[in-house]
Amino acid sequence: MLKVAWSEKYILPLPPNHRFPMSKYEVLPQQLIHEGTLSGDNFFAPAPADEKEILKTHDADYWHRLKNLELSNQEIRRTGFPLTRELVDREIIIAQGTIDCTKFSLQHGIALNIAGGTHHAFTDRGEGFCLLNDMALAANYLLNNQLVKKILIIDLDVHQGNGTAQIFQHDPRVFTFSMHGANNYPLHKEKSDLDIALPDHTDDKSYLILLDRHLKELMNNERPDFIFYQSGVDVLATDKLGRLALTREGCKKRDKFVLNIARQTKTPIVVSMGGGYSPDFRDIIEAHANTYRLAQEIFF
Repeated sequence: MLKVAWSEKYILPLPPNHRFPMSKYEVLPQQLIHEGTLSGDNFFAPAPADEKEILKTHDADYWHRLKNLELSNQEIRRTGFPLTRELVDREIIIAQGTIDCTKFSLQHGIALNIAGGTHHAFTDRGEGFCLLNDMALAANYLLNNQLVKKILIIDLDVHQGNGTAQIFQHDPRVFTFSMHGANNYPLHKEKSDLDIALPDHTDDKSYLILLDRHLKELMNNERPDFIFYQSGVDVLATDKLGRLALTREGCKKRDKFVLNIARQTKTPIVVSMGGGYSPDFRDIIEAHANTYRLAQEIFF
């Protein structure tokens, strides 16, 4: 059975007119159940991550100040969220959701987190709606417990996975691959193991040709025994923060390619949702829902 991490604590009240579409974490599971793609049995509610796991990835001083709500005003502004106890609790639960997903993925080939993909969280700071790096925490969990030897992180959010790149910049066991908008946030890019920076208005055909070539090469050369996939849907042409020009069908083909290559190579994969900021909320929900529809179709 496809297992999906979700908790009602993923949904955090935000100030009016906040640009982050928090309600997608409520609507997406409802949509997937309504249409019959998933049932209630597919979902599990993560517990909070253990502090020991957090400190294997994040700086102790940063974590101490975050959990005690002691970040500076500048640090808080960089995250994009008001700093509250509820926000910290939410981040800890999301991170554990991705850790738990690794266990289900090792059993069933795939598992997904309704939230996560918090790739702008560095060892010592948060930014861009990310405070703890869920994929990095989960990758370190696998490595520290000798469950895998080589991990590939595929980050196809429109924004570079700068925090993830920084966290693993000196760890040869984790290969970071980010395919993102060249002219998009963050202004200063970190160095992933492989960065593909795309020009504005890149369309479906150009995008998918590049992805096909580079991902096949990576799978052949790196031979990972585990994949994390950040499947942000802010690559859509409709996205107000994106600058690329993918259609919803192109985004679906992107997901299908990644999931198929994991299935064909028998490489366990965990998917975190990442960003999506289209003004029409239906574009966000449909693009995310396609990831789950494909996971069911390809793996079960």
